[in-house]
Amino acid sequence: MASLERNQKILLELVKQPGNNLCADCEAPEPDWASYTLGVFVCLNCSGIHRDLPAVSRVKSIRLDFWDDSLVEFMKERGNSAAKAIYEKFVPAFFYRPRQRDCAVLRDQWIRAKYERREFTGESNYFQKAYSSDLFESTLWKKGKDNKQFLKRTFLLSQKDFTLRYFVKDSKVPKAVISMKDLNAVFQPEKIGHAHGLQISYLEEERTRNLFVYHENGQVIVSWFNALRATRLAYLQKKDPNDDNLVPQITRSNLKEGYMEKTGPMQWEPFKKRWFTLSSIDRKLLYFKSPLDATEVGAVFIGTDSHHYSVSEGSPRGMRGGRWRCGLTLQTPGRQFVFMCEQEQEQKEWLEAFRQVISQPMTLQDYSNEANWRRGR
Repeated sequence: MASLERNQKILLELVKQPGNNLCADCEAPEPDWASYTLGVFVCLNCSGIHRDLPAVSRVKSIRLDFWDDSLVEFMKERGNSAAKAIYEKFVPAFFYRPRQRDCAVLRDQWIRAKYERREFTGESNYFQKAYSSDLFESTLWKKGKDNKQFLKRTFLLSQKDFTLRYFVKDSKVPKAVISMKDLNAVFQPEKIGHAHGLQISYLEEERTRNLFVYHENGQVIVSWFNALRATRLAYLQKKDPNDDNLVPQITRSNLKEGYMEKTGPMQWEPFKKRWFTLSSIDRKLLYFKSPLDATEVGAVFIGTDSHHYSVSEGSPRGMRGGRWRCGLTLQTPGRQFVFMCEQEQEQKEWLEAFRQVISQPMTLQDYSNEANWRRGR
């Protein structure tokens, strides 16, 4: 008969080993659940997804549940590293590997792709070809221009000319033709108000435009996201075949998003509430009237401290305040920007985000982006 105390001790020692000490699916630290059919240690959140796949995965708590000797032996033989060598053997470079803080649909479809559909074991290359096909077509719900209503639109992704097109109703003429050059895609379920909400952004005449889309089926929207990543990677590889660090450039999340109040350049205008996004990749702070605006109201390029950029807590002495009282001041070579946050925690997070960007050395691309931004002002 298995000893509960002995087997629990073995499992707690196993989960501390390198590879096992992070969730096999999202790399959350200190996983305390395990799939005893797959032989992997997972976190609480990922264990919930495994429970939805009873045909391929059965989970137990390594601290609370009873473990037979045979199951403990299997966990000793397998473990996260050995399992990944099987289930993640052929993950394409473009395929997004979700992390602990990523939204549920990304983690759900990653786990299903690995264990249920076995996309990366080498048994079949069907999915690999689908993501990287010359043409990838799907019908998505897209937010309308003049209201909050979402309408069905046909989207066509092409690796032949590295474009994304979308069409209105039965029209054969695309409403927009979007280049892969500056395209970015990121899941935004809370902002869009749908668990599968995806935001697609691109530059149009040096201004950022946003498309907000979703699909009812999680597999469809995540497949679409990875097809976008595959096409964007192909574009980057053609543009610079000698660059070995392209994967982080495929798509990127904003460093910080949220509401702040902002005053004008003379600092006597009333403060206005705006939605801000800060990217560490292109070093831009964008601001919009609302989170679901299609086009930015304005943008601020953020350089380094050696180029006279800085950020500090508080606002200039004697200036008129807004409704919110937690201020911060961004100094650029051409202007001083004053923002107000509603809460101290938001103020601290924005200060940290600004300082992170300012501390990053500028690349040749950053200098080019700054020059383009100044010309477009």
